[in-house]
Amino acid sequence: MKQSLDGRTVLVTGANGGLGEQFVRQALERGASTVYATARSPRQWEDSRVRALALDLTDPASVARAAAAAPDVDLLVNNAAVAPAGDSISGPEEELRRTFETNFFGNLRVANAFTPVLAANGGGTLLNVLSTAAWINVPTGYGASKAALWSATNALRTELGPRGTQVIGLLVGMIDTPMSARWDVPKVSPESVVAQAYDAVADGSIEVLADESTRYLKSRLNQKAEELYPWLDEQLATFVP
Repeated sequence: MKQSLDGRTVLVTGANGGLGEQFVRQALERGASTVYATARSPRQWEDSRVRALALDLTDPASVARAAAAAPDVDLLVNNAAVAPAGDSISGPEEELRRTFETNFFGNLRVANAFTPVLAANGGGTLLNVLSTAAWINVPTGYGASKAALWSATNALRTELGPRGTQVIGLLVGMIDTPMSARWDVPKVSPESVVAQAYDAVADGSIEVLADESTRYLKSRLNQKAEELYPWLDEQLATFVP
């Protein structure tokens, strides 16, 4: 049985499609009273409970306007991210900065802007969408930015816990969304990922491992680096964009 979100007011970043769209739709299915669906250029929604809201994570003024426009939020889903084609940790610094500006600084900016909003609404919940790329030696700016956000998520949990805010890290491998379309590898459905995330919101969890490969990887992280990283290199050798 799905856990209820009855009466919750949810804000989802990157809500126009893919995983973000699922976060919007399943929040409604679980009884949310209002869902703010945000994007740089927000789409129109048929359900009257959805409020389209413009939000550019890379623009501090836009983030501040969104926080002022949504003072009733008690569940924030930090979903927005970019994964540029040709992304490389040794690529141009300007490209790496653009990736970090959305995936790390942008998400942290939104979290910090909504911290007082969540506190004013009983503490609420902050859910950050992360990635197993944070744990593996994939040579991309995306992976590095998700590793930084994973660390920030754990730090925010320590900082916001005393204020009554539940902070959840959602970790998953490849999801079957437009962002991952260029990779021909096994993928998990966005529906299942979001279902597990919202169950965690309801039951008080602080971490979600949303597919079998993520759960297996977590179980191996205590290995010596000399054993773990050669094994990961073998796994990555089969990963062909």
